[in-house]
Parts: sequence; structure tokens; C-alpha cells
Amino acid sequence: MKAAVIVFPGSNCDRDLAVAFEQAGLQVQMVWHKDTDLPEGVDIVGIPGGFSFGDYLRCGAIAANAPIVGAVKAHADRGGYALGICNGFQVLTETGLLPGALLRNAGLKYICRTIGLRTEGDSVFTQGYGRGTEIALPIAHHDGNYFADDATLDMLEGDDRVAFRYTDNPNGSARDIAGVFSANRRVLGMMPHPERASDTAHGNEDGARLFAHLTEALTSA
Repeated sequence: MKAAVIVFPGSNCDRDLAVAFEQAGLQVQMVWHKDTDLPEGVDIVGIPGGFSFGDYLRCGAIAANAPIVGAVKAHADRGGYALGICNGFQVLTETGLLPGALLRNAGLKYICRTIGLRTEGDSVFTQGYGRGTEIALPIAHHDGNYFADDATLDMLEGDDRVAFRYTDNPNGSARDIAGVFSANRRVLGMMPHPERASDTAHGNEDGARLFAHLTEALTSA
């Protein structure tokens, strides 16, 4: 099974994400934002956290128009898997692959700490936990306040597309939403960092289950 990790100027979690994929058994290739094609045979694309293009204009706005993104969209449109974490979630909303937007934290301050999450919707990304399981993952963001209009939020909840909710909302996100799926549940965007909780050296391996079950699901498919 193969993963591609997209690298933008300002990405700072690209190697962390690559290591998490590798530890779960995936072959990983780093892909520069100016490339126009993904490596052949890629099963999942990872869009890492960081500050792509210095968060100029809006977080993820410039990255969403990078040459490689056309290939990422085509990959998702044909049923490929994609995982956007933190800035990667912002990029996915800017591309329209996921609904909503990430606004400035309600407290107007950067937040960097471990927070509680509850798993919600069913997908290959969450099945390793089970619905309703509480886990702890780090967050590190200034613009993680998930926003969508009431109709979109109702749709996400009605279609079981909320992936994770905060147990103690740190940033003002609507309905405590920490991550959402695409309509086919093969694209996940989330603000918390599972790749920073995927090794014994991290003191927390709650994120490792996401990557392990993802690899298992891709292999069985």
C-alpha cells in the first residue's frame, strides 16, 4: 500500500505524517507542491499540518491552488483516500473537497496542548476506535474554529459525517466538531494531530490506531 505526503513551503508536519504512515506499514513518497501528478498507485494522500505559504491571505488558500492539488482532487473524485491534518484540513476546505471553513480561534490565541476527543462517524479512519470512544490528541493551531451554516451542519450530522468532536471545545468550533468526512467517507479533515501521538516516545499512542486501521482496511480492500 502506498501513501503520498504533499509538501508545501511552510509545511512542518510532513515528516511526522510520513513516519506515522511508515510505522503503520505504508510505503511513503513525499510530493512537492509544484508537481502536477501523484506517484503511480497511490492509495492515500496525506496533507500535513504547518503554515503553508505562511498562512498568507487565508490559511490553506494559496496551497489549495498549487499545481499538485488538481491531481489530489482527481484522486479523491475517483474514490481515492485523503487525510488532511490541521493546515491540511484547512486546505481541504479551501479546495471544496470538504464543506465548511476554519476560522480564528474564538479566544483569538494560538492553542498548543493535548485535548479530549470523542469518535463519531463510521469510516476506515475511525473504525479502529469504535463509535463513542474517547481519546486524547494534541492540537496546535490559531485558526481551528470549524464553521459552517446550520443547513450544512445539519447535513453533516444527518449523514453521519462528523468524524470527531471535542469533549471540551478549545476553539469555539460549531457543535464541537473537530473533524469531518467527505460524502463517501474517504476524505477526512481534522484539526488534532494523530501523527503526533503515534509512537511510544510521544507518551501517547492514541493516534496510532487511526493509521494502523487505515492500513488494514486498505490492504483488505
